[in-house]
Amino acid sequence: MPITASILYNMVICPQRVALDAFGDSADRDEPNAFVKLLWDRGTLFERETISKLEQHFLDLSETEDEDKEYLTLQAMERGKPLIYSGRISADDLLGVPDLLRKEAGGYVPGDIKSGAGEEGGGDDSDGKPKLHYAVQLALYVDILERLKLAAGRRAFVWDINGDEVPYDFVTSQGPRKPETLWDEYQCALTEARAILAKRFIPQAAYSAACKLCHWYTFCVDQLTALDDLTLIPSLGRALRDKMQAIVPTIAEFSVSNPDGFTNGKKSIFPGLGPDRLRLFHSRAVMLKGTPPKPYLRAPVVLRETPIELFFDIEVDPLRDICYLHGIVERRGGNNDAERFVYFFAPDLTAVAEREAFAQAYAYLSEQANVAIYFYSKYERTIYRKLQDRYPDVCSSEDIEWLFDPARAIDLYGDVVIKATEWPTRDHSIKTLAKYLGFNWRDTHVPRQRP
Repeated sequence: MPITASILYNMVICPQRVALDAFGDSADRDEPNAFVKLLWDRGTLFERETISKLEQHFLDLSETEDEDKEYLTLQAMERGKPLIYSGRISADDLLGVPDLLRKEAGGYVPGDIKSGAGEEGGGDDSDGKPKLHYAVQLALYVDILERLKLAAGRRAFVWDINGDEVPYDFVTSQGPRKPETLWDEYQCALTEARAILAKRFIPQAAYSAACKLCHWYTFCVDQLTALDDLTLIPSLGRALRDKMQAIVPTIAEFSVSNPDGFTNGKKSIFPGLGPDRLRLFHSRAVMLKGTPPKPYLRAPVVLRETPIELFFDIEVDPLRDICYLHGIVERRGGNNDAERFVYFFAPDLTAVAEREAFAQAYAYLSEQANVAIYFYSKYERTIYRKLQDRYPDVCSSEDIEWLFDPARAIDLYGDVVIKATEWPTRDHSIKTLAKYLGFNWRDTHVPRQRP
């Protein structure tokens, strides 16, 4: 079985998926997730739109059958074609289909068209970092080109949703805290993928946010539940589980242990896990093993009493980076029966429509006096900062900071759920908590998506 870009992508997200895709029983797979299918379809559409706008000449192999595509790709590179779209390359046990192969000094540089941002993290005062799940895919293409003696160097690029070309450098250290290069990361993922496909290594399932969109979701959650796996404790991930399970292999055993017995001053016996977080995870284990498990407060929650409460949410098309809906539930005098839904909608995916919806929503929110605005996580504030930067004639950056001032705007996730509450759930997503409180959706496990 050849190592492909999708296999390496899954290695970064979840090694168990690589094993199950290769050797699992197809009868155990969930039905295709409609939201995932939509993302794939829209991703394909974004790629086609990007290619259709190219002003330079390129060789298009997207409609070529696989058995001919590789030969034609190699032939085109030998002739020095400046840009090849949807080629196919292979060497040894590696197989890649890069979106782009671009001729540069010394050979070819691979690139991918991504319907998300080319980097992650970063902020006002810092740059973002390359996405590891993108990096391992691109590194595969570089590796193949090197083996074919056609590489221009250990570098690649992403054309992303923002219209930017984001370089991926596989030679430079990732930083003082992480001296490894992206090439080192790729080599580790490649080695582990080979071991899994050769059945020399059997990965262990672990619960994470990525599980909710996976076609092995039900199978893995049932398995983890039967094992009473530590990753079912919110925010206790695979890496920590692997360090802890030799001593406390299950939630039940962890819950009856003495966490102080695992600590020594400011450290615990588990690398990377401090005493405070250890005690927090222990308290969650105790709660999950309660009969029945019950949520509780860790600290008082005091919410302002105001005549008007606004429950605020926005929706963004992640593939076009357009904020198309600003939705607000308005409640007056605490009367649930008198709630009304106020919305501002961009009827088409254009800058003009986006600006108009933003201007109307901002005007409505800013004109409300003596209100409390509730939202879940800082996503709304992040997007409003982006919209203000995009449309500075609507309002100033100071206006946005005023709008989201903690004196009037409450982040229910950061200020309430994380700081003051505990829930007997596997995670703290808004849909998970809402379902626990009795709400239902047609799709029971698709999480709120963020670009």
